[in-house]
Amino acid sequence: MGTASVGYPFGTLAYSSHGKSGALPQYIEFSVSSFPLHLEIPRSNSASITTSKGLISRICSAPDADDFFSEKVSTPILDLVESPIILKNLSSKELEQLANEIRSELSYFKSKRGKPFKASLAVVELTIAIHHVFHAPADKILWDVGEQTYAHKLLTGRRPLIHTVRQKDGLSGFTSRFESEYDAFGAGHGCNSISAGLGMAVARDLIGKRDRIVAIISNGTTMAGQVYEAMSNAGYLDSNMIVILNDNRHSLHPKSDEGPKTSITALSSTLSKLQSSKSFRKFREVAKGVTKRFGRGMHEWAAKVDEYARGLMGPLGSTLFEELGLYYIGPVNGHNIEDLICVLQEVASLDSMGPVLIHVITEENHEAENNGSSEIVNKQQEGLGNSNSFATEIRSRTYSDCFAEALVMEAEKDKDIVTVHAGMHMEPSLQLFQDRFPDKFFDVGMAEQHAVTFSAGLSCGGLKPFCIIPSAFLQRAFDQVVHDVDRQKIPVRFVITSAGLVGSDGPTQCGAFDITFMSCLPNMVVMAPSDEVELANMVATAASVDDCPICFRYPRGTIVGMDYCLCSGSPIEIGKGKILVEGKDVALLGYGSMVQNCLKAQSLLAKLGIEVTVADARFCKPLDIKLLRQLCENHTFLITVEEGSIGGLGSHVAQFIALDGQLDGRIKWRPIVLPDNYIEHASPTEQLAVAGLTGHHIAATALSLLGRTREALLLMC
Repeated sequence: MGTASVGYPFGTLAYSSHGKSGALPQYIEFSVSSFPLHLEIPRSNSASITTSKGLISRICSAPDADDFFSEKVSTPILDLVESPIILKNLSSKELEQLANEIRSELSYFKSKRGKPFKASLAVVELTIAIHHVFHAPADKILWDVGEQTYAHKLLTGRRPLIHTVRQKDGLSGFTSRFESEYDAFGAGHGCNSISAGLGMAVARDLIGKRDRIVAIISNGTTMAGQVYEAMSNAGYLDSNMIVILNDNRHSLHPKSDEGPKTSITALSSTLSKLQSSKSFRKFREVAKGVTKRFGRGMHEWAAKVDEYARGLMGPLGSTLFEELGLYYIGPVNGHNIEDLICVLQEVASLDSMGPVLIHVITEENHEAENNGSSEIVNKQQEGLGNSNSFATEIRSRTYSDCFAEALVMEAEKDKDIVTVHAGMHMEPSLQLFQDRFPDKFFDVGMAEQHAVTFSAGLSCGGLKPFCIIPSAFLQRAFDQVVHDVDRQKIPVRFVITSAGLVGSDGPTQCGAFDITFMSCLPNMVVMAPSDEVELANMVATAASVDDCPICFRYPRGTIVGMDYCLCSGSPIEIGKGKILVEGKDVALLGYGSMVQNCLKAQSLLAKLGIEVTVADARFCKPLDIKLLRQLCENHTFLITVEEGSIGGLGSHVAQFIALDGQLDGRIKWRPIVLPDNYIEHASPTEQLAVAGLTGHHIAATALSLLGRTREALLLMC
């Protein structure tokens, strides 16, 4: 017999098991608070479980790793890999088999969870080759994009937890220094690996170590200027480091008339091996030394000949990297493990090589070789595809859907409206605007700084640009927002997507800071919609403003009203909030999506006999002064609620009511904001609970202010 107890929101769950020691118990007695339960243990998994009070009709065991992997294909070699050092003892044939097994494993995982694994599927062989040649974690391996690192996670001891990726308390969807010693630097927002790697290389040289630095970038992150700044500095400092460009042949704006893509042939493969060979590199260095003896003119002439010759050997654009100071090698077939290992071993064997760029060509849809597992995986993916297509048809409408529809309606009325999008991925809903106005839609990729100044130029040219950037990525362009837009009072309309908590993307792409850093700017109008109707109104408001910059944010996720009907928005008076529910005891002033949670808190408090006023601030800047004075004069307690960091709406409200003398009277003010720490990946509901922003948390805060502490505690149980 055994006993235990567990605390839950509904009370304390205590239980005792009855049966022989070491065997399955015959029955279990539970008590939840004062409710006794008697559960018969079934003799088969399909048996039902009954309760004396009818409180539990069935108990299903939670899925675990064994359930998750119960149907996966055999992976005998991968099963042996507990750390990357195992790869060094595998033959080329075994490494190829390992690549097939990893690809099957990732494909299976994708079929079970629908996670974005295309980028990782493209770099399976490259990841294996890197870990076969280099000695991580002593050698530092840095990735630019988190989506490319799942094969890396499988090979570095995290396979048993791979099914927990992006779940609460599970593995991160990105590289994390807190998660594994094999993750040399955090990846997520792209374009940082060369800069960080160069810093590590310089630190290594100054300290006197001999470890190798490998930075993997993608052609998507080459849109960002930081990549070229880092390359230029690496070429100048001439520190030993290896940059691998994973080119999956994706173009931001594919054109039908563009030339053939870089191809891999026997000749290009041979030339890549020749370029990376120790003898060729030494010959090149000797030749440089000889020409220097004949004077500067001869040396410069020889350098130009060398550059021209290597330009003929490499693909179009390869000399760009040479101009930046990196020795170019490539292209290399990213799915040929033998070629990859050959090139990497040659490069790794050179003690004084300076920065090297290895151009690797990969394909995201590269299939595993026929090993009996491909057919199974393909069937699993077909099943996933069918379920996904059905899910797409019935999926809930999002704020992004409503924004795109409202923007299209405004653009149909105003021919001057154009859109500029920046970030890692374009939201699918924006395709609606792109299809309707292809000449007025500009996707610049991961070039947020350019997007902001480009939008300013469009505005100066007489157009009405809507600059659409996710909150976490707008942080990268804050200098341009200040100097190129706000200081010059240029009417750019910033649409800040993925605002607030972002669920499985965790702190990497969390939009916690935009309210604060946008509302501190002197000329910026800052607003946020509480629902889809307000969102359409704010699109119309932004379109009507032509004398200053303006911004509004909206979260990920579904809209409030499921029966939302598409309609054109109406401009809102700037700086005008509104009261949604009137009460007398406590005033809740919500901002953006938190207005809905304020309404939930109001409903909870109403059941306790507390009359609550709920107001929608709408604007963080300028504040609705009249509304604030009304709330302070008619209530004893004021609570501001926002899904943003310290320094946002609550700080602006505090500044005003302090200077206005409201705090000298009877009003007591409390802010509810995101906590001063990063909230890890989990479901949106779980993240809101951790942040203390649910309706229950807001209601409990109000009860505490009213001195009803016991009821506040009971509400949170």
